[in-house]
Parts: sequence; C-alpha cells; structure tokens
Amino acid sequence: MNDPRIDELMEFVRIPSVSAQSAHEPDMRTCAEWLLAKLRSIGLEARLEPTAGHPVVLAKTPRDPAKQTVLIYGHYDVQPPEPLELWTSPPFAPEIRDGRLYGRGASDNKGQILAHILGVGEALAEGPLPVNVIFLIEGEEEIGSNNLTTFLEKNRAELACDAIAISDTGMAAEGYPTLSYALRGIATMEVKVSGPSHDLHSGIYGGAVANPLTAAARLIASLHDSDGRIAIEGFYDDVKEMADWERTAAAESPLQERDIARQAGVSELAGESGYSAMERIGARPTAEINGFGGGYQGEGSKTVLPAEAFFKVSFRLVHNQKPDRILALAARHFEKNRPPGIRIEIVNGHGGEPFAFDPTSAQGLAARRALEETFGRPPALTREGGSIPILTDFQKILGHPALLLALASPDCRAHAPNESFPIANFLAGIRLNRALLRGLGAAGARPEKPMKS
Repeated sequence: MNDPRIDELMEFVRIPSVSAQSAHEPDMRTCAEWLLAKLRSIGLEARLEPTAGHPVVLAKTPRDPAKQTVLIYGHYDVQPPEPLELWTSPPFAPEIRDGRLYGRGASDNKGQILAHILGVGEALAEGPLPVNVIFLIEGEEEIGSNNLTTFLEKNRAELACDAIAISDTGMAAEGYPTLSYALRGIATMEVKVSGPSHDLHSGIYGGAVANPLTAAARLIASLHDSDGRIAIEGFYDDVKEMADWERTAAAESPLQERDIARQAGVSELAGESGYSAMERIGARPTAEINGFGGGYQGEGSKTVLPAEAFFKVSFRLVHNQKPDRILALAARHFEKNRPPGIRIEIVNGHGGEPFAFDPTSAQGLAARRALEETFGRPPALTREGGSIPILTDFQKILGHPALLLALASPDCRAHAPNESFPIANFLAGIRLNRALLRGLGAAGARPEKPMKS
C-alpha cells in the first residue's frame, strides 16, 4: 500500500514506547521526539514539557482570539507487549494484513492520535484552520496519568480552550460511527480476612475455629442479592435512572447481547434484573471480584485450615457516585457481615470518578455531525463500561467535558497480543478531524439546529 501516511503510522508504531517498563525509558524519549518533529513539520509550534515521569508533547497553532480553541488529547505510550509468543508478527515490527495494521499501540493510541495530527496537517496545507488547535499528548496514560493532573493545573492558562476532543475509545461495531457520552468510574479495594494465628490442622480444629476462606466466600456472596443487585446499604443512593432517550439509544445500538456474548465467549449473559446487557455495561454500577485466594495451592491435598485469605474487588460507578463514598459503604458492609472469630483488614486501591456529558449540547451535536459526515450514517450514542479517570480532571480544570469520538474497532485487541487498527479507520480518522474542526468552529459562531436525540 503506497501511502506515505500509512508509512508514518508504521514508523510511529515501531517505537517501543512502553511506559510501564523502565528498560524502555530511552524509547519513551525517542517517541516523544518523533512526535515533536512531526508536529513541527505540519507547521505547529511544539515543545516537550518535562514532568516527574515521561514528558508531555505540547503543540499549538497561533491563537486567534476570534476563533474557538479545540484541545486534542492523546497518548504516545503503549501497553507491554507480553506474552510475545502469542503475536503472529512481532509487536514492534508492524505489518499490514487484510486491511489492518498489526502492532502494539496501532489502535491504542498511536493510530488514533496520528489521524488527528495528519488531519490538522492536511487542513493547514490548504489555508487557515476554522479553529485554534492545541495538541496535548502524554506518555503515561497506560500507567495511570499520574503526572497529568499536575500538568493541567500548572498550565491551565495556556491550555484554555472551548472544546476537548479525544479518540481513545471503541466503536460499537466495525465501521459504525460512535460517540461515547459517558464512562463509568472505578473504586478498588483488597480485603484481607484473618482467623487463627497460624495455619491449623483441619481435623483437629475444623468445626471449632472459623475458616478465613469460608468467611471470605461468604463476604463475597453477600455483595449481591438474588436479582443481581448490589446489596451494600446506600450503594444506589446517588444513581440516576436512565432517561428514555438513553434506553432507546442502548436498544438501537449495533452492539447487541449476542455480540457481547460472542466477544466474551459465553453461551448466555448475566447481571442485574430489569436491564439489558448494554444498559448494565454502561449505565449501571457493578461490584466484581478480581481475585480470591488463600490456603494451600500446591499439588494434591493438604488438610489445612488457613490462617488467612484475601479477595480483591472493583466497583464500576456511574454518574454522581463518588469513589470514596462507595469504598466507605463497602467497608461498612463487610464489617457488618464479618463472621464471628474473623478479622478483616481493608486496603483501598485506586479510584476515579465517572464521566458524562450531554450529547445534545452544541458541541455534542457538532461531534455527531462530524461522525455522520465521515462515516455516512448517524452515530451510535453509547455509555461505555470502562473508566478513564483523567476525563474528570479535564472537565474540572479546563472547564469542558471531552468529546469521545471512537476510531478503534471492537476487535482491535488493545492491550492484548495481535493489536491492530483498520487502515480504513485510520484514513477515516483524518477526515473526521477535519469535519470536527469545521463543525466546532461553526458551533461556536452560530446557534445549533435541533437534532434528534
């Protein structure tokens, strides 16, 4: 395929910018410098901004006060490629097969952010942009964006904008335009369950001393009732029911229950009664056990009554729920349901608030029109089940919610071996950028006509 834009994407993906592994520290710098050169080559003022971790790449057009300013966010770091033996081709030796570019970071997020860069570059080659543009591309998204909040606060004035655009989410179906208007938040904890001071002979002490593994299983089972609802007192106090248009959008999504079951490799789905799978994934909170263990794990039997057990739990939260409050309610629940003779110790993990914006706002409508212009059909409106905690920092610090315009296909295998990005989506992303900037420029200049929700 003789297209210099695709050659550039392959060059970008070849850089093993794995932020989680210290051995790739030089590659992180190389990748940031590659972006710096690319952004300067299309006519932007660009620089690297140091952080306590990996640098941020910042680029912008000259600011025209008469124009709207759009901030485009992305990240240049990628997930570790292991296990390497499961890749058909090496993760940092990108290959094109059947219309897809395979390589670590091809979809998450190098292909998506490069499409926006090339869209701006093509538009600048033709004349002035309809808006001012700022690119903010970080190198720590895959390790929690630990330094980005500080960077946003420190550079609030320079990053002042009227809209934020991000392509780091997934399409509802292959080639189907998708605007994600909400993502769930997250709160995590680990619960250590202790009983006797040391492992005991289960024949001598069994039946007289509480078993921490049994107690942990009971605590886990206490999280849900028979209808799949979370049984923690007060858990749903801040949960708002879906609006009628949201339930309609979920019902009309091209991603349906059979697709979710096929992707998950299960014969049937489960969850809270009264809601479809799409509604459960995007609009309902969850409590999931992510790990459970204790006692003897080796070959054969060992009749031991273990001294301790543990389990790890994560809560996915919806709009208005606060991670700290949910963790406090969960701790109270576990203490209330703690069996006699058992001690529990809770360590809270990471958390992030839910994110939501109104897809019927002027900016939301502009994004939907850009997606429809690019892909030839109205976009699906989705509430995603995953979490991007930094989105709430964008909203709080810069004053605007982010427009989440998906370019990744549902089967892109982000974070997994054989990650890929359809070439058609990459080229569509370039067109989408241009349509979006035109639409946002117009949205800031005139009233919007109503659009069906």
